[in-house]
Amino acid sequence: MQPTLLILAAGMGSRYGSLKQMDGIGPNKEAILDYSVYDAIRAGFSKVVFVIRHNFADEFKAVFSPERFNHKIAVEYVYQELDSLPDGYSVPEGREKPWGTNHALMMGAQTINTPFAVINADDFYGAEAYQVMADYLNSLHHSKNSYCMVGYLLKNTLSDFGSVSRGICTTDANGNLVSMVERTKIEREGNEVIYTDEEGHSHPIDENSVVSMNLFGFTPDYFEYSQNHFVKFLDQNQGNLKAEFFIPMMVNHVINEGIATMKVLSSNAKWFGVTYKEDRPSVVEKINALIAEGKYPADLWSK
Repeated sequence: MQPTLLILAAGMGSRYGSLKQMDGIGPNKEAILDYSVYDAIRAGFSKVVFVIRHNFADEFKAVFSPERFNHKIAVEYVYQELDSLPDGYSVPEGREKPWGTNHALMMGAQTINTPFAVINADDFYGAEAYQVMADYLNSLHHSKNSYCMVGYLLKNTLSDFGSVSRGICTTDANGNLVSMVERTKIEREGNEVIYTDEEGHSHPIDENSVVSMNLFGFTPDYFEYSQNHFVKFLDQNQGNLKAEFFIPMMVNHVINEGIATMKVLSSNAKWFGVTYKEDRPSVVEKINALIAEGKYPADLWSK
């Protein structure tokens, strides 16, 4: 039972100024997610599911079609909308902000029945990360409640052009995740890395901290746990129009409740992404360097 790749592509990329998940950065207008799908195919994933929105679905599907990938992997699409809510719940008046990454992930429940990995559409994770993830997911067979993530060093995931948000991880002696704390507005300031809390106070943070870049591996039982906990999240945040249901929040819940474990996998993969428009030239340069090293063909889908 080969694993599935779930790609979170519903974000409109307001900071970047466009549908960044559709921005061509390769020699033949390949997007970052093209390289993600390519690496997933090489690692043995059999299906990719895109989480998108109806307001750009036609444009997205016209680009990222099964034909684009030479039918080397099954392709499906699911939709994250504000009104994608459990029965009995409605969108609070004034709510505009999406419900968050774990809410987006939940949209995959309707089509995923195998172990699966979840990624951001605009992040480049590296071929080794997909292989490590696939090896772990393939080892699960029909087991449940044994999840995983690929960890990266914080210092290797910062942007030179603005702050970022990261899930800061701590692990036990067996390499299992103990906790993951979402920190926002992380940036380098002089010789140190800081983050800014909700009250606007700055705090130093170790640049060698292991962070989550939203490359997680789950089994389908995670969907049911998420759906149940999302109801509690909605009840607890009725008056908060900006509250989001993040993957780290849900992961912490299943770990703290003893429901599941999450192995933190390591690899030599290097992460990079386009958080801001100014990041793009560096990403293009890094892709071209990987092509020059023979890691990828110049024309990704020509064969």
